[in-house]
Amino acid sequence: MPSPVKILCVGAGHMGRSHALAYHTLAGFEICGIVTRSPESRAALNAGLGGNYPEFADFHEALRVSKPDAVSISTYPDTHADYASAAFDAGCHVFIEKPLAETVEAAERIVAKATASGKKLVIGYILRHHPSWIKFIEVAQTLGKPLVMRMNLNQQSSGANWQTHKNLMSSISPIIDCGVHYVDVMCQMTRSKPVRVSGIGARLSDELPEGKINYGHLQVTFEDGSVGWYEAGWGPMMSEVAFFVKDVVGPKGCVSIVADKAAAEGQSANVDAHTQTQALRLHHSTLTAEGTFAKSDDILRLTDEPNHDELCHREQEFFLNAIHGDTDLTDHMQDALSSMRIVEAADESFRTGKTVEL
Repeated sequence: MPSPVKILCVGAGHMGRSHALAYHTLAGFEICGIVTRSPESRAALNAGLGGNYPEFADFHEALRVSKPDAVSISTYPDTHADYASAAFDAGCHVFIEKPLAETVEAAERIVAKATASGKKLVIGYILRHHPSWIKFIEVAQTLGKPLVMRMNLNQQSSGANWQTHKNLMSSISPIIDCGVHYVDVMCQMTRSKPVRVSGIGARLSDELPEGKINYGHLQVTFEDGSVGWYEAGWGPMMSEVAFFVKDVVGPKGCVSIVADKAAAEGQSANVDAHTQTQALRLHHSTLTAEGTFAKSDDILRLTDEPNHDELCHREQEFFLNAIHGDTDLTDHMQDALSSMRIVEAADESFRTGKTVEL
């Protein structure tokens, strides 16, 4: 039995808490420190885990003092490149929340550092560990080419959630922060090269810093002719109607996530609801000689529905296995860069008013 991986947990927000809980419960990890700038946040997280872990206000001090084997970064994206670089320099493996960085250039530097160090880099693409989303991708790949992929995730937020969103938007837009998940899903469905991206956006609140937007929409075209769009908006003004759409169309039919819980009114701010599926509806396009549908729709009931904390637990099992099994994560890292390039191009397109050729 290998020794537990000593891990330094950086960030105590929603994702940081869920990942720390996974490290706390997985026998293969041993938390060696919790880092946040807020003493109240790290004390609250520590108390939730039993209150026995060292606490730090400064990341670089924590890295030097705790001497971890691995670092888990769940902070705002503007810190990712600096923290990841320091962790690799200290000989650590790194788990980092999506998006990998603020910019493609910074993300490429992180990947280059991981490759040069020989250490593992796992990016928090949580949907890659969800059985229902894996099935959704598999079914979409049976529909022929080209694919038309339609996805959104708008969040009506208020109170503490709106404050969190405003903090995030000081460095990154919703279309980048959330978009990398769903663009990654599109790339897995098509396994084709993205070639062209357009984007639009809007600033719907005077509470945002000048030049920042809280609504965005991207359109991406792939080399095989497949197309996809993704929409994301945050704030108290966002609609609870049709905020959750996950739908893929191909020549042979279409498959849609039927997520009654996720799509219910009042659920757009519920992170557990964001990954829930309940069922897939598979429609077949084949017609009879009389012009009627040859086959009725299939409803694929999905029973393995982990909640948010359980999904983070599975992510960290993947991270642990990658460390102990010396997993080749080249494709994992390149896929993260590909999704980053698409969402960054969408942001550029919105700001320039021009379609971006990749």
